[in-house]
Amino acid sequence: MSYTVNSSILLTDLPINDRPQAVASAGFTRAEFWWPFPTPTPSEAEIQEFVAALKNAGVQLTGLNFYAGDMPGGERGVLSQPARSEEFRANINAVVKIAQATGCTAFNALYGNRLDGEDAAEQDRIGVENLQRAADAVAPLGGVVLLEPVSGTEAYPLKTAADALAIIEKVGRDNVKLLADFYHLAVNGDDVERVIEDHAADFGHIQIADNPGRNEPGTGELPLETWIDRSRELGYDGVIGLEYKASQEDPFAWLPCEKRA
Repeated sequence: MSYTVNSSILLTDLPINDRPQAVASAGFTRAEFWWPFPTPTPSEAEIQEFVAALKNAGVQLTGLNFYAGDMPGGERGVLSQPARSEEFRANINAVVKIAQATGCTAFNALYGNRLDGEDAAEQDRIGVENLQRAADAVAPLGGVVLLEPVSGTEAYPLKTAADALAIIEKVGRDNVKLLADFYHLAVNGDDVERVIEDHAADFGHIQIADNPGRNEPGTGELPLETWIDRSRELGYDGVIGLEYKASQEDPFAWLPCEKRA
């Protein structure tokens, strides 16, 4: 099984550009990141430093989030928000530059919270339009835009696989796919087994964390290994994103070294 380390939720004691080497030192060869810059339009130098950190560590970037606003402050994307739409559109160029430099082909586009005083239908119209723009921009690179149901933020409108798939259908692009984060789906009360049976072959990506706690696999009650195995039986052939919060000093102690690379 191939794993990729989400180096934005893990290894948070290190500066962003030190994390690829930490991933490699832990025995992994793949990493994914939330948007690693404070603005949607980083400088060329900032992009080059990030890319160099990956290359110097020998780590392949497998996934990258589009700019999602102030994540620590509770924002979960800007692409469906009328006043922030231009930020997302400007960010697309930076994402494409990183994709060209790293070979990354998976890009998570957090949809954005509902806003008081804004019409939900208008937010969805803008969201669909911006997802189309993103999908068209990464398509020449073999890129896939991922859409993710998220838990823990009431204002975020995509909470189940069905919610995300309804938007994906409106987008109408073959390279927009569901990101199946088993933790988020389970916490939101979705029928994860049913989602796997119906859609595993079309998953754009899988991410895992256990529940309760959103910690390492094996610390909670979710049958993550069973869900992963069944997804593979049904046609999912991608990597598994380790997107959990470390509950112990060694966040990878649960996974034998020989299974990490």
